[in-house]
Amino acid sequence: MSRVYGWMFAGLMLTGVTALYTVSNEALLNQVLQWRMGLLLAELGVVLALSFLAPRLSGPVAAALFLGYSALTGMTLSIYFLIYTAGSIGQALLLTGGVFGALSLYGTLTKKDLSAWAAFLFMGLVGVLLAGVANIFIRSEGMSFVTACACVIVFAGLTAYDTQKLRQMHAATGYSSAATISVVGALTLYLDFINLFLALLRLFGRRR
Repeated sequence: MSRVYGWMFAGLMLTGVTALYTVSNEALLNQVLQWRMGLLLAELGVVLALSFLAPRLSGPVAAALFLGYSALTGMTLSIYFLIYTAGSIGQALLLTGGVFGALSLYGTLTKKDLSAWAAFLFMGLVGVLLAGVANIFIRSEGMSFVTACACVIVFAGLTAYDTQKLRQMHAATGYSSAATISVVGALTLYLDFINLFLALLRLFGRRR
């Protein structure tokens, strides 16, 4: 798991550096704002490629896709620096780190089989996705608040669940290399961290 956390940390660092560089470069930021939907689709494509093609990918290819995804995410997340104060972003990041660390530790140490959570977490994930899409058109602050709260619960649960699942996954066969398993695991936890961070930022972030 140390390699999984190592890759995850590298991805988060790249995302942060890319976001800061993007927001400090007006020309690049304008391009991101103009092509944000295209960047989001590119992110989705990379996630799908890593998810479905992972068993056939070599370690270097999987790593390149993950780092590319991390950089794309940094670009799309840069707009949050225009919406929220830097201080509240930092506070949300620290809070996320604490929550994520505690739940990941729980997933590592608990003797309880967390696979029973799978159905609940999947339904919760689908629910928050549908609510998020609906709120694009409804634009309800109340729904936005409820969705953010639900996201915290869902991705907190996923952090513990995925950590336990990844520990078991290292014993699985079918992947081309141990490096590929580590990168795919890093992507899974990276997504949990980022979505938990965004939900907490929406709940507690101070707008400019």
